[in-house]
Amino acid sequence: MNKSTIGRRYASALFQLLDESGIESARNALEGIGRGLSETPALKHVLASPVFKFEEKQAVLDELGRRAHAPAVLHDFFTQLLKKNRAILLPEIAEAFADLADQRKGIQKVWVTSATELGANEQQHIQSQLSQTLKHDVGVTFEVNPKLMAGLQIKIGSLVFDNTVLGRLASLQTQLTKG
Repeated sequence: MNKSTIGRRYASALFQLLDESGIESARNALEGIGRGLSETPALKHVLASPVFKFEEKQAVLDELGRRAHAPAVLHDFFTQLLKKNRAILLPEIAEAFADLADQRKGIQKVWVTSATELGANEQQHIQSQLSQTLKHDVGVTFEVNPKLMAGLQIKIGSLVFDNTVLGRLASLQTQLTKG
């Protein structure tokens, strides 16, 4: 089983434990802790290393949860993650939990990648166009990839709409090598 599959299972279990009022605070706490784990090698080391005792790891996660204003149920959740040696999966769990929260709200996740940074007005225009096209609210994540050269790449679930120079060049290369 891969990390994202395991992360989705834990996220789903946690989601079922929370009532409506705790979902957003749990989401924010998980995202903050997951981001911290992804960006801080020392934190990742503490949670993954057998050198640190269970109690020390628990204290670290409890303190992070307290600072992130996490609901009380996350204390028990963190304990279970530590017992199963799954605390290192918090970034994947946070992402899966955010997806569940968005689904509950009826928000479709969309990723838009461009070659250069898009301005706030451009981002807002793209978001409103996507919302109108898909006929429901969208949560858009904007990313930059200079390798695309120009254009936009839009990912909705497993569908990818590629209108970039790099995408067109790749398509042209495929057509030329087939014939």
